[in-house]
Amino acid sequence: MSIRNLFAPFRKRSRALDEEVQFHLEKQVEANIAAGMSPDEARRQALIAFGGVQQTKERIAEVRWTRILEVLLLDARYAWRLLRKSPLFTSIVVITLAVGIGLNTAVFSLIDAVLFRALPAQNPEGLVLVRWHAQHRPKLHSWRSYGECSGNGDNDTCSLSLPWSNTVRSQTQLFCGVAAFAPSLTVDLSGNGPATITNRAEYVSGDFFSTLGIKAALGRTLQPSDDSEHAAPVLILSYAYWKSAFGAAPDVVGRSVRLNGVPFTIIGVAQQGFKGLAPANALDLWVPFSTRPLLTSGFTPRDNDESSWWVVTVARMKSGVSRTQAQAALSLLFRNQTENGPKPLFTAADQPGITLQPAREALTGGTRNTLQPLYILMMAVGLVLLIACANIAGLLLARSAARSREIAVRLTLGARRRRIVSQLLMESVILSVMGGALGLLLGRWVARLSLLLRQSSDSGPWPYTPHLDARVLLFTLSISVFTALLFGLAPALRSLRQDFMPALKAGATTSDESGRRKWYSLGNALVVAQVTLAIVALVSAGLMVHTLRNLKQTDLGFDPHNVLTFSVRPSLAGYKPAQMNGLYHELQQKFAALPGVTSVTYSLVPLLGGYYVATDIHLPGRPATQTAQTSFLPVGPGFFSSMRIPMVTGRDFSPRDFAIAAEAASRAPDAPPDPKAPPMPVIVNRLFVEKFFPGPNPVGRHFDEGTTDNPNAPKEPGFVIVGMVGNARFSNLRNEIDPTMYVPATSDDVSFAVRSTSDPQQLVSAIREVVLRRDSNLALSHVITESEQIDNLVFIERMVAQISTSFAVLALLLACAGTYGLLSYEVSRRTREIGIRMAIGAQQNDVLAMVVRHGLLLALAGAVIGTAASFGVSRLLQSMLYGVHAGDPVTLVAVAILLLLVSLVACWLPARRATKVDPLVALRYE
Repeated sequence: MSIRNLFAPFRKRSRALDEEVQFHLEKQVEANIAAGMSPDEARRQALIAFGGVQQTKERIAEVRWTRILEVLLLDARYAWRLLRKSPLFTSIVVITLAVGIGLNTAVFSLIDAVLFRALPAQNPEGLVLVRWHAQHRPKLHSWRSYGECSGNGDNDTCSLSLPWSNTVRSQTQLFCGVAAFAPSLTVDLSGNGPATITNRAEYVSGDFFSTLGIKAALGRTLQPSDDSEHAAPVLILSYAYWKSAFGAAPDVVGRSVRLNGVPFTIIGVAQQGFKGLAPANALDLWVPFSTRPLLTSGFTPRDNDESSWWVVTVARMKSGVSRTQAQAALSLLFRNQTENGPKPLFTAADQPGITLQPAREALTGGTRNTLQPLYILMMAVGLVLLIACANIAGLLLARSAARSREIAVRLTLGARRRRIVSQLLMESVILSVMGGALGLLLGRWVARLSLLLRQSSDSGPWPYTPHLDARVLLFTLSISVFTALLFGLAPALRSLRQDFMPALKAGATTSDESGRRKWYSLGNALVVAQVTLAIVALVSAGLMVHTLRNLKQTDLGFDPHNVLTFSVRPSLAGYKPAQMNGLYHELQQKFAALPGVTSVTYSLVPLLGGYYVATDIHLPGRPATQTAQTSFLPVGPGFFSSMRIPMVTGRDFSPRDFAIAAEAASRAPDAPPDPKAPPMPVIVNRLFVEKFFPGPNPVGRHFDEGTTDNPNAPKEPGFVIVGMVGNARFSNLRNEIDPTMYVPATSDDVSFAVRSTSDPQQLVSAIREVVLRRDSNLALSHVITESEQIDNLVFIERMVAQISTSFAVLALLLACAGTYGLLSYEVSRRTREIGIRMAIGAQQNDVLAMVVRHGLLLALAGAVIGTAASFGVSRLLQSMLYGVHAGDPVTLVAVAILLLLVSLVACWLPARRATKVDPLVALRYE
């Protein structure tokens, strides 16, 4: 088929739709008159034949739409034939797009799993979360918040009392079911091999599973009859925990295990995929609320009364009842109970009330911390995609220049410019669709790899599972079309703005005939854009690498090398406070006798375990109402020498000090203080002394506990400083070191620290054997080395630094390749100019300097713009930075120098090729 015949169907003059209708009606009227009809009858029959004007419009529009589809199909076939003739070009573009689109799809799928996570329940749109609001907080004797809720200010507004949850359940005219729960329950599970400790257990109401519509994979779920004080203790296992801890045993239903030493019967396994209602938790087991007195040490009836708020309540709306009606009814009940009850919690001025929020919107606790690094990664992969688009635009720009003769011939033969643009854009769309399809596969693989990296930390499995759902597919499709327009439109339009008459000359070159180069050309703009985006990516990665290095080089104040830490929870195994001290001393001696162990100690919480314990103290000479806050850490014998915290002055704790602490701990909570009791010996850090007791020697100084509600009450013995040690971190790496006081540890669950001469992980089996021989009901938990603990503390920073660095290197390589390609294209366009320069005496060094100077000036312009842009972009990272600011000059200068050096190499290669131009060849056709 000739070119003229190819474009023949597209040369018809376009008409407006109303004009086409009128044209067809007139033709029909003429035919009717020719058949012998009167003019009025001919017009009437014509309208009838076409079904009226509106129907005629629709028919003609349908015909025109069919023609559009046919044209698009022809364009697609033509574009595919051209792309098949250039397999190398097509492969490079598709792979580049696949990388950019795939990375964006991977990160978006993770964001989709977090941000748009569907509640694991049947008909989740009918579930509402019961929240309270008031002008002031109530005075309660017990209050627990789990961070499961977000929005509307405070997370604490999700926690309410168990009696109030039962009140909500009684409103059957408003709700058809209530699911109440309280997470963060830690239990010691024994009777299934060695005892284990899990902190992923949850108290739930008896109608929890039925309200959510969760079925059982084995056995049955909880029923309201299981949640009564006379019911036998039962539990439900999660599907994942059943597989990991019980080996997916089919006979697990009916088996008896012990939780905190209390026999429980396993009655079922929850359906696969259900990990809990709150998004941040992946739970192992569920027990009824009625078992709380059995599992909680020191439980009293007041822990379940109206002044103990610890239950999260989700209700399912009854059909025909609006959320506004139910909210008003519950607010009235809540106000009456809290203002007029036996123990009023609010006054009328507090304006207490209830808010019903859709559970899907409310139960998003923990997602903010999860989304922050994902947003940063989304920014990084977005930069990579933009650089890839600029790179491909440069390739298409060079390709369109090579096809200038073809386009000129087609325009000369009558092809419309919009048809040429349409066909060029169709090539871009096909490339983008191919890149998007390959990128979708790459994105799924990268998302799964990210989950494996996340699960390598000690934080447990990631509770969010990315899926290839409609949102991810729509995102991939949208980004593919966007990239097609982004990198395809500008070269397509540029190809039509050129003067095609020189292109029709046989052997004409592609040199710039204007005699004057424009710095604001599309090619130059693409080079500047790529360098700018690469600068932003490199600066962001540099700041995160700097942050990671600062965190790892933080002065800890103790030696974390070759230290194994693990927690022992005797209270969960039924031990009384008086029995714990003897157990700890016995275990300490047995651990110290193991081969390779150099020292053993323990403390209330492990160093750098993420825990923070504080207390109020009253300093001498200050008003009774004025207190100061200090960090507080109970420690065992030899703690400072084992952790290698230097003793500055004074002495370490003695056996007498531990006896004093044990005697104080054995006193009943409501017993009056003993005026003859000695003060509690404490060891403080250097910052404590500098802040509260500046002077030459703090040893022997006294201070008291915080003020009491009753100023006339007998005074406590207080504390006496027996030693001062160096400053050490025991919460995390980011927080500043606080004034800290150490006291002898007694009658609490503790965390052991074992220092060895080699890899401490080799001691784990021997330590477990020691504990098992001592008591099979005791379990170890949080077994980890201090070095691993530090790695876990910087896991997010390390992951973001590594991934952003990889993306930044990829962006640098793409920018380098794009710069090289565009400069090579410019050199090919200036072949005639270079030939003339060399013919009139220019040396190779002059040509080399000209091309390199041109490229470096573009790179320098991009570096300046990118540096300015990085100030704004890096501010988004401010919350994750540590020890470095967004405008860190060292990072900015280092990145700029690196990019200029790389750009110098990218410029030198096409410049060197330009020096090889033969003037005779360049001027042959002139």
